[in-house]
Amino acid sequence: MKITLAQLNPTIGDIQGNLAKVEKTLSACSKDSPDLVVFSELFLVGYPPRDLLERPSFIARTQGAIEKLLKVSRNYGQTGIIVGVPQPNHQPTGKAIHNSALLMYQGKLLFTHHKSLLPTYDVFDEPRYFEPGMVDTVVKFKDTILGISVCEDAWNDPALWPRRTYHHDPIETMAKSGARIIINIAASPFHRGKERLRYDIVRSHACKHQIPFVFVNQVGANDELIFDGRSICLDGAGNPIAVLPSFQEKIQTISLDQGGVATPYKPQEEIESVYQALVLGLKDYMAKCGFTTALLGLSGGIDSAVTCCIAVEALGSENVVAVTMPGPYSSPGSAEDSKNLAENLGISFQVIPISPLYEAYMESLEPHFKGREADVTEENIQARIRGNILMALSNKFGHLVLSTGNKSELAVGYCTLYGDMSGGLSVISDVPKTMVYELAGYINKQSPVLPQEIINKAPTAELRENQTDQDTLPPYEVLDQILHYYLDEHYSMEDILRFDFEPETVRWVVRAIDRNEYKRRQGPLGLKVTSKAFGTGRRMPIAAKFES
Repeated sequence: MKITLAQLNPTIGDIQGNLAKVEKTLSACSKDSPDLVVFSELFLVGYPPRDLLERPSFIARTQGAIEKLLKVSRNYGQTGIIVGVPQPNHQPTGKAIHNSALLMYQGKLLFTHHKSLLPTYDVFDEPRYFEPGMVDTVVKFKDTILGISVCEDAWNDPALWPRRTYHHDPIETMAKSGARIIINIAASPFHRGKERLRYDIVRSHACKHQIPFVFVNQVGANDELIFDGRSICLDGAGNPIAVLPSFQEKIQTISLDQGGVATPYKPQEEIESVYQALVLGLKDYMAKCGFTTALLGLSGGIDSAVTCCIAVEALGSENVVAVTMPGPYSSPGSAEDSKNLAENLGISFQVIPISPLYEAYMESLEPHFKGREADVTEENIQARIRGNILMALSNKFGHLVLSTGNKSELAVGYCTLYGDMSGGLSVISDVPKTMVYELAGYINKQSPVLPQEIINKAPTAELRENQTDQDTLPPYEVLDQILHYYLDEHYSMEDILRFDFEPETVRWVVRAIDRNEYKRRQGPLGLKVTSKAFGTGRRMPIAAKFES
């Protein structure tokens, strides 16, 4: 059997545009005479459509697109089409729609599979919208039997999880029902290390049931979620027949009869995958939201420098504007380093000093601050002046402001509301500081655009005399380890205290994370690249009292 894997980038809500992608793909691959063309989960509406699914008119338009696609399928008489769509639930109880995979052939709807395992962890909330399918059946197609599944349906293999989330394994049910090929359509978001996990899951199913497994994943970015594609097809021995590239659209026709190649599977290098994810995340967010140019403040520090490099890779140097805003405590080297980076990248660069504005603030506030020592208030005023300047330029010229704070700072509140947290998208808000340095090394390995002075200097906000981050924060190597245990591994404070950290450091970090939830809730959307990002996947109360 010849199968075309259509790893494509749908736009959420653009039903007609996504339908046009299906038609274009069918036309393009018709020369290969495939038996099947397989598209990803909820492809006609894009994933995740969230509360658009609650609009009857949206579902009605989807049904109209399905009818059009059925008519189109008549033009490809020997080719079946598998596509993900929301489908009405015709039962009198339960949610109004299913998350479904349709098999179309010669103008007819040959088979429908409703996703039976609906995830509720991390960024997923599918039971909010969908009714689970109750049966995992197979379908005879041409001279074989297909087991068609949707994303999470494949994620309950008892061989891989110490505690299974669900009570049954749909893939096992399909295999026992006689499936000779398993097809899984997915919208599986990226995070660092997930490619290997997905491969292990697919290979486990293929080897256990000794049948080929076809996995087609969405690619592209929607809001904070980035989809890396990396669709794969394995033979019944778990050997790769095809492995599609990461972070790009790809249409590839494969023959299951040829068998796979028994070579070790090599995931993409993790830091390369994070970099490419951030580039794609920014590129798609800009394009799908209608922005063409991005603006950011260059401080002379590594965070804004790395963000700027990502922006240039995503948008092109002609579409990135950088502003350096020296203040009363800025070192001459910071402005010079920012200028050198801008020249290396070939971007528009502006200098707007903030000292006169800061002095005007201080003069206005002096009668009200009289008798009080300078503290973080004066530091935050500088950050907010810079934020206001960036937003003014954004309003005037239509740029999207990129916030440049990293995950380590955001976690403990080492950032200023309405200051450096201003912006429409926070590019590296899920990148710990130690990983920011990894990204810098990767960028310079490709092309040495980052001045070494930026990489080597001690991190500093330059909001008071001789300030460094480590005046306030633990060393980032320590901080990021504690963050990993508390945020990613869900360890309690007492659990972390058993490790070889200074007890007071652990207590300070954990308390800082908890008390700064209100800040993070007001920050811009951030791109997700780790297993536990701030945002929709981490839902913590603000007005609460609990033991950490």
